[in-house]
Amino acid sequence: ERDFLKKVYNVVEAGGKVLIPVFALGRAQELCILVEEFWERMNLKVPVYFCHGLTEKATNYYKLFITWTNEKIKSTFVNRNMFDFKHISVFDRSYVNNPGPMVVFATPGMLHSGMSLNIFKAWCHDAKNMVIMPGYCVAGTMGHKLLNGSRKIETDKGSVTVNMAVEYLSFSAHADAKGILQLIKNCQPKNVVLVHGEERKMSFLIEKITDQFEIPSFKPANGEQISIPCQPQVSATMSKETFKAVRSAGNQFDGMLVRKNNQLVLLSKEEAVQQLGLKPHTLNLNYKLCLSGLNLEGSVIMERLHTQLSSIISDQKLGTFKRQHDGTLHLNSVHITCRTEGGRSVIHVSWNVEDEPIGKAVSEILEECGEDLITN
Repeated sequence: ERDFLKKVYNVVEAGGKVLIPVFALGRAQELCILVEEFWERMNLKVPVYFCHGLTEKATNYYKLFITWTNEKIKSTFVNRNMFDFKHISVFDRSYVNNPGPMVVFATPGMLHSGMSLNIFKAWCHDAKNMVIMPGYCVAGTMGHKLLNGSRKIETDKGSVTVNMAVEYLSFSAHADAKGILQLIKNCQPKNVVLVHGEERKMSFLIEKITDQFEIPSFKPANGEQISIPCQPQVSATMSKETFKAVRSAGNQFDGMLVRKNNQLVLLSKEEAVQQLGLKPHTLNLNYKLCLSGLNLEGSVIMERLHTQLSSIISDQKLGTFKRQHDGTLHLNSVHITCRTEGGRSVIHVSWNVEDEPIGKAVSEILEECGEDLITN
């Protein structure tokens, strides 16, 4: 951690930019907290960003469910939520060519596509800049080539010369062979399936598992199907109402399996809430877009927005927005309004987590098109 922060600090102090390709869940938040604490301690003003999308969404969930985190972070919650970053904000692609130093956490972590690759191609020519690879990179990816010393990289738009510094600092969340063997010893499974690794190293690990535990082990290739003989015998009782719901649901039923009086009982969500004394929670998500360059009435904005969104959302087969008498738009729990705040029109979108596909689609359309969606 000290080495990581030292390298980042030295680059930005010299006026360079630092790209840190990360996976959206876990490692991005871990490194953001490291940088946030260091920036606070050193009183640095250099901008730090993480890319919007899955990283931003995952961070919001960490912020909401602080109990998911380790004891150190939970202990600081009394004073402030560690995920309410003061020095880190959401990255916009227009910032790529901004002058001066900056630090950007971008996905994906192996530099094989997406925003991290786009930023790399823009910054790799400058020797003042640095890319820090904080995790494993699969053979054939851009990250793997960089870590193996390549200084001329082929991209979809031709070859690029890499002048920026390349560093590897392992923050891997994966267990090593010793850790996996210890896990197998503790869990005593009847079968082991190895995924997400290099074929040679997986073969070596299977030999170890066979020698130590005499357990059937598999290492299927991507897309390969395997068949593991087993005899699952799970018996459960259920109410007549739940039985009817299971039959009508076919192969998929959303419920809860609980043990009562040494017997398994399948409960619907409604039965679980009632019988177990649970308190149901609804998670609501919000998005807003400021329309600083428009001088239109709110009703006109909502009318145009209704026309555009109805066409796009219907094409995606997500449903149809209905316009209410007050001008607001509704589709299931998705609720869209337009308000005036500080002399500017602001579009507000809210939805609950059950309608995440619709809410995500609407927010991404607004993020991508912005005011063009209304003026066109």
